[in-house]
Amino acid sequence: MSRKGYQTLLECRRRGFHLRGHGFSVDQIAVVLSLDHDVAPLRLYRYAAGLTAAQAVAAFNALESTGTAPLRESRLYEYESWPESGRRPPARVLRLLAQIYGTRPAQLLTPETQAAYSREDRELLRP
Repeated sequence: MSRKGYQTLLECRRRGFHLRGHGFSVDQIAVVLSLDHDVAPLRLYRYAAGLTAAQAVAAFNALESTGTAPLRESRLYEYESWPESGRRPPARVLRLLAQIYGTRPAQLLTPETQAAYSREDRELLRP
């Protein structure tokens, strides 16, 4: 993570902690953070939840039960960079990350990026 990215994470964690103390939900915190930080919703929600990439990956791998290869931090960063660069996160990954972050899967994508998913995947993102 770049120094600027790390500073952004620290600022968002500090602000998120303060807002959670006032009863804000992770969705509300994400809206507040989006006012100051132009990052993709997937990364913004990790910041709103107050998690480092390592913490998010550890939680993901603890929940993942399909027996596939574990998620790595580098892959999470690729998912968070999509669609500008990186890889499109699979719907099943978004479902687990949403569970970890305390939100709904669809919140982790913009409406434009949701449109890039198949109808079946969009159904998976709805709950």
